[in-house]
Amino acid sequence: MARGKLRIYLGAAPGVGKTYAMLSEAHRRVERGTDCVVAFVEHHDRPRTEVMLHGLEQVRRREIEYRSAAFTEMDVDAVLERAPAVALVDELAHTNVPGSRNAKRWQDVEELLQAGIDVVSTVNIQHLESLGDVVEAITGVRQRETVPDEVVRRADQLELVDMSPQALRRRMAHGNIYKPDRIDASLSNYFRPGNLTALRELALLWVADRVDEYLQQYRGEHNIRTTWQARERIVVGLTGGPEGRTLIRRASRMAAKGSGSEILAVYIARSDGLTSASPKELTVQRTLVEDLGGTFHHVIGDDIPSALLEFARGVNATQIVLGSSRRKAWQYIYGPGVGATVARESGPDLDVHIVTHEEVAKGRGLPIARGARLGRVRIIWGWLVGVGGPALLTLLLSGLGNGPGLANDVLLFLFMTVAAALLGGLLPALASAAAGSLLLNYWFTPPTHTLTVQDPENFVAIVIFFAVAVSVASVVDLAARRTHQAARLRAESEILSFLAGSVLRGETTLDALLDRVRETFGMESVALLERASDVDPWTCAGSVGPGPVARPEDADVDMPVGDHMALALSGRVLPAEDRRVLGAFAAQAAVVLERQRLVDEAEEARRLAEGNRIRTALLAAVSHDLRTPLAAIKAAVSSLRSDDVAWSEEDQAELLEGIENGADRLDHLVGNLLDMSRLQTGTVTPLIREIDLDEVVPMALGGVPEDSVDLDIPETLPMVEVDPGLLERAVANIVENAVKYSRYAERVTVAASALGERVELRVADRGPGVPDDAKERIFEPFQRYGDAPRGAGVGLGLAVARGFVESMGGTLDAEDTPGGGLTMVLTLKAASGYVPVSPDLPARVTS
Repeated sequence: MARGKLRIYLGAAPGVGKTYAMLSEAHRRVERGTDCVVAFVEHHDRPRTEVMLHGLEQVRRREIEYRSAAFTEMDVDAVLERAPAVALVDELAHTNVPGSRNAKRWQDVEELLQAGIDVVSTVNIQHLESLGDVVEAITGVRQRETVPDEVVRRADQLELVDMSPQALRRRMAHGNIYKPDRIDASLSNYFRPGNLTALRELALLWVADRVDEYLQQYRGEHNIRTTWQARERIVVGLTGGPEGRTLIRRASRMAAKGSGSEILAVYIARSDGLTSASPKELTVQRTLVEDLGGTFHHVIGDDIPSALLEFARGVNATQIVLGSSRRKAWQYIYGPGVGATVARESGPDLDVHIVTHEEVAKGRGLPIARGARLGRVRIIWGWLVGVGGPALLTLLLSGLGNGPGLANDVLLFLFMTVAAALLGGLLPALASAAAGSLLLNYWFTPPTHTLTVQDPENFVAIVIFFAVAVSVASVVDLAARRTHQAARLRAESEILSFLAGSVLRGETTLDALLDRVRETFGMESVALLERASDVDPWTCAGSVGPGPVARPEDADVDMPVGDHMALALSGRVLPAEDRRVLGAFAAQAAVVLERQRLVDEAEEARRLAEGNRIRTALLAAVSHDLRTPLAAIKAAVSSLRSDDVAWSEEDQAELLEGIENGADRLDHLVGNLLDMSRLQTGTVTPLIREIDLDEVVPMALGGVPEDSVDLDIPETLPMVEVDPGLLERAVANIVENAVKYSRYAERVTVAASALGERVELRVADRGPGVPDDAKERIFEPFQRYGDAPRGAGVGLGLAVARGFVESMGGTLDAEDTPGGGLTMVLTLKAASGYVPVSPDLPARVTS
């Protein structure tokens, strides 16, 4: 039975209309006569979505009881029994209730697909497993329900459902997404414009990457080598010289002119000769290109122009940036150079930019011999010189009559043998030596025109000639092989140097490392496989490229890493000499994987430790500080309700005042706890506007006795850009803390002044003060200074105040009060358009 097809509507955020689009598609299919049913769709009480269910057949749901509550889930058996052509399954990342057939809904969908049923489903970008940490950093919310990226990647059709943040917030405000009681909280937390914009960008980029994968796969399947300019990709060819920085910056400016452009810097290490690349310079250039948002690639190639063009076409590049040659004029006798060759062979689909720089024509040293590994052309020339050269030389010397003499003839034939060795290596040189010996014997050694040698000296000369020719040829061939080995070792050392450096600096992720393996060895796909024991199945820890193998035995090349891990490569069989470098890559891949897991474990341990610390402090606060006002309220209420005591009006008023004070105190403590929770989760969203300090600060003094504060807010102060509500809460906490620690009968001073483009609010007390080494600790959560008694608060006031102030772009610091005490300095930004007034100074000062 053929596998069913999966179509997924990917949403940029909740409420963009995924389910509505899916139901619209279902109605279109039903109108065309397709057997389409609703396996599971959740309308969330949204009227327009609920209306779209009318007219569609719905398969009954399965009821499951869990912890004395009834839940409904998709009935996979009922859908399989119904066997429709198309099934609608909403919320692909949903976690099923315990007791269901599968743990996750995407596993239910997999069963339907295996049964040949086409499935149309929905999922939001924040539910993709690989984006969990990114989404949490943006929204402050950890998504517990996730779906593996590979499940969504395997979809036959993927359609993005998008909406601008402004339009989505309007939908939310109109009640089209959540119920009215959830609208305000949602708009001020998860559905903030910044969050929605970031999620939208994540969705667009993720879908763009998937489209790029499909495009690369299609080009590979159809053997398309020309460039399709779907996206601007700029390849920068680096030589390791100082001009590389200029090329990278030039490419960055070119990429900035087009949205979505990519920069790919590539250094090609020649395997047929030593290079003069500086590892230190390459490291600097790699850092530069990564800082500019590009990627760095290290590739081995026998022919630099061909390797560069092959790389550019492989990544579907549209432009290549190269530097003008650093060679001097006379050095062009060795060839036209990389830039000219690339420009000539690039074709109409690749634009080549030759960029001038300060190193042009300053020279790059004598070029090393072009061939340690001899090319086909050189071998052909070697045979022509080795076989045809002696024959031509014989004809030339025969036409000279007596000729230059046997000794000179031997030297001329030896020259031909050396030339054949230099051009073609050992075999052409041996052929030249043999042919030269026969021709010398037949044409120039008496008696001529016979292979007999009459004079023993002539025989010795011919033998010495052959021995010298063979020796020279052997030495030249040995030198060529040693040069090739040195070049290969140099290329290997460069790759291993970059690999070790990047891993030690912690810059390489597992995917980046595997992608480097694929580029270095020219493979189609690379996968790192592991298993728990010899009998367990292999699992993929990471992979790059299309169609990675699931088992090492299915790969073209596999490199074991320990007993239960292997690096599997597909594309071609590697020579044995490449396995040494591949082994280093495999070992580093295992190290990177282990380091990533240790980092994840450490981060999880850190979060648990932080949560445990806050939990412990919170329990301590609840155990005493929150219970104290509750106990006072309870005692006062019990006294008032007592029937055996006749309370006077004064006593009743006193008890009611105690209840009110306890409630106010409890409200303040709970408010600080909630504010600290908002700061910890990053959900504080200031609504900045311009306001005068004298409108906010007096309102913040309501929680302290009237005669405990001296207020000095000049009317000439500029307006400040703040959130009035947050500023009031911050000032209230600061003033209440100052009053709490002031000496008896000493008033707290609250004064404001303008300082340049900032406004300072200083709250000074005459209390015991705080040592310099403790001035920062007092802003940490659950911190009480000195011997502050229990019941004096949970130690959150200053932490909340600093959090609120910093969220508005201000600062809060502690200083010593002259004469003793502590001064809190709250600095805020003055309203835009305010021009600082300089004090009037005399034009000239004399003494």
